[in-house]
Amino acid sequence: MIIKMMHDKGIRSEHAYLAAVASIGLSVATWVGSLKAEPGTGLARADRWGIFVGEWAPTFFGLGLALSQHEQQDGTLAGGTVHNLHDRVAG
Repeated sequence: MIIKMMHDKGIRSEHAYLAAVASIGLSVATWVGSLKAEPGTGLARADRWGIFVGEWAPTFFGLGLALSQHEQQDGTLAGGTVHNLHDRVAG
């Protein structure tokens, strides 16, 4: 239901994948930023910030996969035709 709602609002699998990759970069940036902006707090605090933001990436990748599957069923998957694995093995 949530995936269909996201799809209906125009969010596509490519958007979720892009957000996942961006969150990996943001994770590194927050880690470095925390080290520089909070010099007295130590490495542990920077690690916590980096891990917190880094946990977003798997969520976005999972949403991307769910949206991609919905797009395959809906027939709106961008990037060409989708081939069934069974058809490739049998044919």
